[in-house]
Amino acid sequence: MTSLASLSAETAIVGVGQTPFTRGTDLTTLGLHLEAAHEAIADAGLEPADIDGVMPNELAGTVAEDFILELGLPNLAFSSTIRTGGASFVSAIQSAALAVAAGIATNVLLVAGRRGYSAQRVSKTSEGAIPPHPVMRQIDEFERPFGNTVAAQWFAQAARRHMHEYGTTSEDFGHIAVAVRGHANLNPRALMHEKTMTLEQHQASPFISDPLRLFDCSLETDGATAIVITSAERARDARKPGLPILGVGEGHGDPPTSITQKRDLTRIEGLERAAARAYAMAGLGPDAIDCAQIYDGFTWIVLASLEACGFCGPGEGGGFVRDGRIALGGALPVNTSGGLLSEGHCSGANLVSEAVRQLRREVEPARQVADCERVLVTGEGDFHEGAALILGAPE
Repeated sequence: MTSLASLSAETAIVGVGQTPFTRGTDLTTLGLHLEAAHEAIADAGLEPADIDGVMPNELAGTVAEDFILELGLPNLAFSSTIRTGGASFVSAIQSAALAVAAGIATNVLLVAGRRGYSAQRVSKTSEGAIPPHPVMRQIDEFERPFGNTVAAQWFAQAARRHMHEYGTTSEDFGHIAVAVRGHANLNPRALMHEKTMTLEQHQASPFISDPLRLFDCSLETDGATAIVITSAERARDARKPGLPILGVGEGHGDPPTSITQKRDLTRIEGLERAAARAYAMAGLGPDAIDCAQIYDGFTWIVLASLEACGFCGPGEGGGFVRDGRIALGGALPVNTSGGLLSEGHCSGANLVSEAVRQLRREVEPARQVADCERVLVTGEGDFHEGAALILGAPE
């Protein structure tokens, strides 16, 4: 049997593509995906006909046939879709890497992102909404009748429990929001490139769902990101050096139902399991990570993810994010592009593209992490599902 360790560095990311993040677009969701896909394929030095695997994203509602038709993929041999919300894109990397390592596919295209402002806004849930995951049925039956209907409310309950158990404060959440906004201010691609934020402004922003304020919530944007995965051997001949996938893991919450039904609301158990598997495959631990791109649908998710990934202990996330530790120049820079909170909401895929650019040294000098050799990327979705990816510098 193949061991986890034997899969480490056997596959690599060789191409990335990303549309601008906007609030308003004339493109359809598929149009955004195709724009990002063309850029990623070109970045890899390939032609569309070289793609023989594709993994559409559930949150966008696209299917493999869309890409066969629009890109012209005559040799498609592998397609699959992961249904774990914001954890789907990183989990899809695991599936794509396995398909490549097994010889089922040679070049796999992954695309995510949507018209999160123009069509799928929380305030317009009837327009373009993707059908809910089956585990949502419990919310529909037992929680929606009482007004517990959107993600800000669900994660507010977890955040409040963390505050109750460990003394975490709103200011702790604010340190996360301010740090990633500072990174976005250095990133011309970021929607919030020109909008600064102070802790005082964070604290003055209105509550969306107590204790989560406006600036604790990720952006509503239009945009898409794509990557191409191939074997380590083929990556050596790619247009640009490939980024080896050192470790990747997927994990699920238990029970896989709403946050209110978790045995411990304060822990993202799915990510704990995913991170442990990624570390085991890579043969590394948290101390080997130079920067982290953490899924930041809400600031509390970042704080809890830092705990889940072993950067600090349970309940210690509040102290960990203070004193500039997660800002550029700190011990563990987090979300150096601005993340979902300040760059754009792309279902977490833009966190992967930022990891690639950091390791390639393709970001602006002001936000380049010094001596960046290993980057951890996480995904979190639905109700504490998790995925973790460890990328290494080009060989």
